[in-house]
Amino acid sequence: MAKNGNATSLVGEDILVIPTAASFYLGGGVTEFPLGPNETERLRVLQASGLMDALAVAGLDVLCEEAARHFSVKTAIVTLLDKDVQVFKAKFGIEANSTPRRMAFCNFTILSDQVFIVGDALADQRFASNPLVTGPPFIRFYAGAPLIFRQEVRLGALCLLHPKPRTFSLGDRAELHEMADRVTDFVSDAWYAIDHHQ
Repeated sequence: MAKNGNATSLVGEDILVIPTAASFYLGGGVTEFPLGPNETERLRVLQASGLMDALAVAGLDVLCEEAARHFSVKTAIVTLLDKDVQVFKAKFGIEANSTPRRMAFCNFTILSDQVFIVGDALADQRFASNPLVTGPPFIRFYAGAPLIFRQEVRLGALCLLHPKPRTFSLGDRAELHEMADRVTDFVSDAWYAIDHHQ
């Protein structure tokens, strides 16, 4: 891992650690990303699920590759968002296994049940200075569908990344939502298995 000033860049290792400029005033304090009104409960459910520490879920990497090829994007990732870190539970087209949560586009995706789209990150003031945009993997396009689990809690996302701007039709959004539902089914089965082995 190579260091440059106050930034740490990733080269085929586990985590990208670079500060971002964006900040949000939420819940009586300043954070570097938006938080939903049920964030405390969302984190409680995530920790209780055991999914953060669980082994990789069979089939998810294949689904990520399917999504990337279907939508003609470079990268597809299944993410879970903990308090301070975004973990990649499955991926295609990227070597990192996590990022600091403050850098995660998926922070916006988990705010609603809808697909979240960034057609050109450099033209969006929320993301233009994000190190994942200005540096590797040079995200320009992002599309994310929330992973909605028990109690209607959004624990993460199935997201698509691409280094060039692009559009995403209503049909594309519906298809990504359908793929996210498949991810949720995979992960829910793993969650059930965890519950019954404790």
